[in-house]
Amino acid sequence: MDADLDQVDFFSDASLNEDPYPYFEHLRAKCPVTPLAHHGVLAVSGYDEATEVYRDLETFSSCNSVVGPFATFPVPLVGDDVADIIERYRGQLPMNEHMVTMDPPTHTQERALLMRLITPKRLKENEAFMWRLADQQLDEFIADGRCEFIGAYAQPFAMLVVADVLGVPEAEHERFRRGFGLSGNPGEIGSDQSDMAMNALGWLDECFTTYIEDRRREPQGDVLTDLALAKYPDGSTPEVTAVVRSATFLFAAGQETTARLLATSLKYLAEYPQLQDELREEPELIPNFIEEALRIESPVKADFRLAKRAATIGGVDIAPGTPVMLLNGAANRDPGRFECPAEFRLDRPNAREHIAFGRGAHSCPGGPLARAEARISLERILDRTRDITLSEEHHGPVGARHFSYEPTWVLRGLHDIHIEWTPADGVG
Repeated sequence: MDADLDQVDFFSDASLNEDPYPYFEHLRAKCPVTPLAHHGVLAVSGYDEATEVYRDLETFSSCNSVVGPFATFPVPLVGDDVADIIERYRGQLPMNEHMVTMDPPTHTQERALLMRLITPKRLKENEAFMWRLADQQLDEFIADGRCEFIGAYAQPFAMLVVADVLGVPEAEHERFRRGFGLSGNPGEIGSDQSDMAMNALGWLDECFTTYIEDRRREPQGDVLTDLALAKYPDGSTPEVTAVVRSATFLFAAGQETTARLLATSLKYLAEYPQLQDELREEPELIPNFIEEALRIESPVKADFRLAKRAATIGGVDIAPGTPVMLLNGAANRDPGRFECPAEFRLDRPNAREHIAFGRGAHSCPGGPLARAEARISLERILDRTRDITLSEEHHGPVGARHFSYEPTWVLRGLHDIHIEWTPADGVG
């Protein structure tokens, strides 16, 4: 192993953006739970160890889930139990108002509210919309034989699927595409689009505040009314801001995860043409393909917890106040759990054991939605194309491919992916 990797700053070293996996393997080879040289972080790269931390809500707080070691408190986190300090000051931490950073009982209450919105019945209704939407999106560019896939398909598709789940009327979908800078009709875009897209979530907050207030005053028997009138498990009515947070959380988390999953899927289909043939012949294999794509390129690169009290994970002692980094992408390539983990295997029997969506109480509530989006998208894309390849102009020739990844330590995802194909004449 390269001793120089011990000095790499995971949070600022741009060389890890394109390929973090040698670094992850280096950490795991040292110890599945190992301290880093920067920010006092303890990195967890082993599958079993990460799962144990995810499930232990009593010991590990999610208050720093998004901001990691950059969560700062006005007083030192000292003592045998720092839970009271965390509770006293968590309202000062970034993203504290979002469910991802909450701990029980607040997290339990907010998640229950969200799950009342993503019911099996609602997801089934949403799936019918997805089939139509997939074709509508593909119709915009399929005849061109080429596109930048994330902007042309993955982002607008993921955004409109969440809009439909939450009951945004289809008549307003184009307005939402403009709001996120994803409009397919540039000629119809107003001059305020760039401003809206720059602050998409702020704009979204305003939209859903209006929706919820309107539906509470005048219920209309639609999904937005269900959203407005949903109650906590104890029967109390959430503040409008809490309901709006649930909606915007779904938009932000759902789009990011799904767009990256779709981009990864197309990358592997383009790099391994035999996969295209197999999935066209046996579309029932698409779900396992999706699980393997999630495993081999986990959309969340690093999740965080803060130790509330002393703990021992993987034989390593963890002091109270320690920021613990859960490396999903490393855990999902742990050879102790997945055979030959760097290989993409369509028939991997335990692919679904990955922790790309986390584990336990904080597992991604939109996981079933993302899986359905990917399954339907891939089926329609494969039906309507032949010979999907990567653009050599943008990504280089076979054997010398290059890709641009988002410059963030939180998420793992392609910045862009340019693909080419032959339209399937007369199909779908």
